[in-house]
Amino acid sequence: MKSFLSTLFAVALLAASPRAVAQVETAPLSARWSEGARDCKARPEAPLEIRAYDATTFVLRENLCATFEAPFMYLLIGKTRALLIDTGDVADPALMPLAKTVMGLLPQAGAARLPLLVVHTHRHSDHRAGDAQFQNLPGVQVVGYDLVSIQRFYHFTDWPNGLAQIDLGGRTVDVFPTPGHNATHVAFFDRNSALLFSGDFLLPGRLLIDDAKADLASARRAAAFVQTRPVSAVLGGHIEQDTAGNAFDWGSRYHPGEQPLPMTKADVLALPAAVSHFNGFYGQWGRFIMVDSERLLIVTAAIVIVALVGLGLGLILFFRRRRARSWRRFARP
Repeated sequence: MKSFLSTLFAVALLAASPRAVAQVETAPLSARWSEGARDCKARPEAPLEIRAYDATTFVLRENLCATFEAPFMYLLIGKTRALLIDTGDVADPALMPLAKTVMGLLPQAGAARLPLLVVHTHRHSDHRAGDAQFQNLPGVQVVGYDLVSIQRFYHFTDWPNGLAQIDLGGRTVDVFPTPGHNATHVAFFDRNSALLFSGDFLLPGRLLIDDAKADLASARRAAAFVQTRPVSAVLGGHIEQDTAGNAFDWGSRYHPGEQPLPMTKADVLALPAAVSHFNGFYGQWGRFIMVDSERLLIVTAAIVIVALVGLGLGLILFFRRRRARSWRRFARP
């Protein structure tokens, strides 16, 4: 029934606004996305992929050839307004027609489109670069991505604790803080679809952890949240692993054999144990790859510096000894 409604709605949208929604597909969440290309110039693809999960829920992804980040964005449509979670990594509407596409997916509300609320999982640029496309559009509100704006909008008075709600009209979305990957991170739970939108806090790929203590607290908070709730799927901000669990090279625009996007309630429940075993630099626990990229970079840089210093000292000693031997041979009678 859900697949039928999705198809019917997508066809209706296609008839009403063909240019805006020509790329809409209906497919299960586990279906494969474009794998990008070894040579993007030789194999051009549409910059944005769109799939209808159901008649009022859309999953959007920026193509790997448009940006190696290939972030996911999510559009939830209620009766009185719609919600867009994240705006991706490409600002230029000529290269990434995100706003045009999203606005084309919104149903009419009288003479205008349904009002749209734009929010973010966190402040990293690959999740907010497209904000400018929405800033001056009528009926659109873009929530700030800095911590003060987030706390004020959701009325979080005891950060990182608290639970907020966004009312879309017949559709309620819960919001709760999940800092650790980033200090501004929040997660969203749609009660209608039972989908949990986890951003970069939990995804099939590298879990980049800026603050291990905060991340562990967030993992426990998320596990407690889902414990008593049905969760149909957990949808993150990226896919960075293949089906064997290996991470793709950083910056790669070619992802053959990607893992499916959805994670599960069991993954959320397993996350606290994984993060509690994180050594603060790099580690793997089960399917989770955890990295503190800043610390790892510092340690790597330190090792390189020590190696260069050691090499320099070794060369100095080598040439000194060689010069001393030459001097001794010259000085012999």
